[in-house]
Amino acid sequence: MLGRVAVKAANLLRGKEKTVFTPHVDTGDFVIVINAEKVRLTGKKEEQKTYMSFSGYVGGHKSENARARRERHPELLVERAVRGMIPHNRLGRRVYRKLKVYCGDSHPHAAQQPTGRQTHQKIILCQKLRNSLPQVAAKHRSRASA
Repeated sequence: MLGRVAVKAANLLRGKEKTVFTPHVDTGDFVIVINAEKVRLTGKKEEQKTYMSFSGYVGGHKSENARARRERHPELLVERAVRGMIPHNRLGRRVYRKLKVYCGDSHPHAAQQPTGRQTHQKIILCQKLRNSLPQVAAKHRSRASA
């Protein structure tokens, strides 16, 4: 289901499952979501849920339902759901850049050796550890000892 995948991805992006989590610091991991076209919506959301956009021009309001968006660009369903679950500020924009969503099983990040996380709907979340995380933890330990 879309919401469950989005919650798991948002928590990994923020780093909420880590012991060094701090709300104002980016301690999360990169997240790769594959098989985005297989995400499910419950009830009548496929026809009734609408996604709206506005270009800023007169008459520039566009609206489409979830079915049309899935046919056009299925990654946008997952991306929009995750974007709504992270902070809406500078930190959130920085965190959102670490989300990678792909249709199908293949992705170009195999060289980073991502570790897999399985969710309910066989949509795999992969996480790549940041190299700077031990430095952040060491910085906090040095401040605490001083």
